[in-house]
Amino acid sequence: MPPSNTLFGSFILTLTLAGFTAHAATPAGLVGDGIADDTAAIQAAVDAKTGSIEFGRGVYRLTKTITVDLDRVGWTSLSGDGVAQFKMEAAGPAFRFIGTHGGTASPPTVKPNVWDRQRTPMVDGIEILGGHPNACGIEADGTMQLTLTRVVVRKAKHAVRLTGRNRNVTLSECHLYENSGIGVFLDRLNLHQINIANCHISYNAGGGVVSTGSEIRNLQIGTCDIEGNMGDASSPPTANVLLDSTDTSVGEVAIVGCTIQHTHDAPDSANIRINGWSNERPFTDERRTGNITIADNVLSDVQTNLDITAVRGITISGNTMWKGYAANVIATNCRQVVMTGNVYDRNPRYHYGDGAKAKLGVILEDCQDVTLNGEHYGGEVLQHPAALQLRRCDGVNVQGCSFARLSRAGVLVDDVAFGQIAGCLFTGITDQAVQVEHQGASDVDAKTNRFRRVP
Repeated sequence: MPPSNTLFGSFILTLTLAGFTAHAATPAGLVGDGIADDTAAIQAAVDAKTGSIEFGRGVYRLTKTITVDLDRVGWTSLSGDGVAQFKMEAAGPAFRFIGTHGGTASPPTVKPNVWDRQRTPMVDGIEILGGHPNACGIEADGTMQLTLTRVVVRKAKHAVRLTGRNRNVTLSECHLYENSGIGVFLDRLNLHQINIANCHISYNAGGGVVSTGSEIRNLQIGTCDIEGNMGDASSPPTANVLLDSTDTSVGEVAIVGCTIQHTHDAPDSANIRINGWSNERPFTDERRTGNITIADNVLSDVQTNLDITAVRGITISGNTMWKGYAANVIATNCRQVVMTGNVYDRNPRYHYGDGAKAKLGVILEDCQDVTLNGEHYGGEVLQHPAALQLRRCDGVNVQGCSFARLSRAGVLVDDVAFGQIAGCLFTGITDQAVQVEHQGASDVDAKTNRFRRVP
C-alpha cells in the first residue's frame, strides 16, 4: 500500500530537520554552566570555519572578545534560539566582526571576496550580559549586510557599536536595555544604509541611537520603543536619538512610527536631537545637512522633545508631543522646514508628579523658508511668551493652525523678514491672550484668522 499522507509528511519533515541539523554545529568543548570559561571553545569553532554555529541553553562565560575575521573564516552566523546567554567578563565587545569591505552599497564597488567569504554575518537569538565595567555587546567594522535579530544586550557598556566602515546593516527585534553607555553607537563610522526596526532601546545611560564623528546616510529608525536613554540627574546631556554632524555629516534620515520618551529629570534631555552643521564641501558654502523626516511618533517627558540645529530639508509631521519641560520643539538656524499635522497637548491625566509644570511651546530661531500647516497647539504654554515663537526668521508661512488654550500670545513674531499667518483659529483663556504679538521690525501679514475668548 502507498504511504499515507501523514507518514509521508513526517518523513519529509524529518529529512528537512536533518538537513538543517547537518549544516549547523555546536562548538566542541562547550560547558555553558556559567562557571567554566568557554572563550577558547567558541573562538576555536569560529576559527575552524564552522559557519553556522548554534548554542544550546546555557550561560557561556567569555574572558576575551570572540573575533570573527570574516575574510579568513568565511560566512558566519551565531544563533542561540533565545536560550543562550553570554557573560562578557572582560573589556571590549563580546563579539567583534571584522570585514574588508571598502566600497559603497553600489554593486560594482563590492569586491568578489566580500561576496564569496564575508557577506551577511548574522547574530540571532542570544543574550549578552556585561560582567565588566567596559564590557560591550557586538562590534562591527568593514562588514557588508550585518544582520542582528532577536539579540538582547544588558548591563554592558555599549550594546551595539559600529565603527570604521559598514554598509547595509539591519537591526531588528533587538532588546538593548539597561547599559551604562549607548544602545546603538555609530562611532567614527562611514555607513550608508542602516535599518533599525521593531527594537526596544531603553535605559542606556549614554543615549539610545547615537551618531558622533560619523558620515551617515540612509538611516531608518522605525516602529521602535526608545525610552529613558539619559542616565540620572548627574549624567552628561544626551538624547534618545542623537545625531551630531560636527566635522562629519548625517543626512537622509527617517524616524517613523516610534514611541520615544523619558526622562525630563536628566539635564538637557531630548527625545530627538540633531545637529546638522557639517564638514565643509569644496563646491558649496552650505554647511547644513539634512533631508530628514520625523513622522508619526509619540514623544514626551523630556526637557525638549525635538531639538534641531542647522538642518536643511526637514519634514516633521503627524507627531504627538507633550511634556516638553523646556519646550516641545526648538529649531535653530534651519532652512527648508515643513511642520504639519503635529499635536502639542497638555493632558491633565499626565499631571502626576511635576507633570503640570512642563512649559511646552514651539520655538523657531534664525530659520528660513518655513511652512507650518495644520498644526494643533492644544495645551496651554507656560512661561513662554507664545505657543509659537518666530524669532529672526525669513519666509515663514503659517496656515490653518489651531491654538486651543492661550494664556498669552498664539504667535510671537520677532524680527521676521517676510511671512504670513492665515486661516488660523485662536482661543484665549485669559484677558492677556492675543492672536499675534509683534516685537522688533517684521513684515508679516496676519489675515483671515479668527479669535475668541472663553472663561
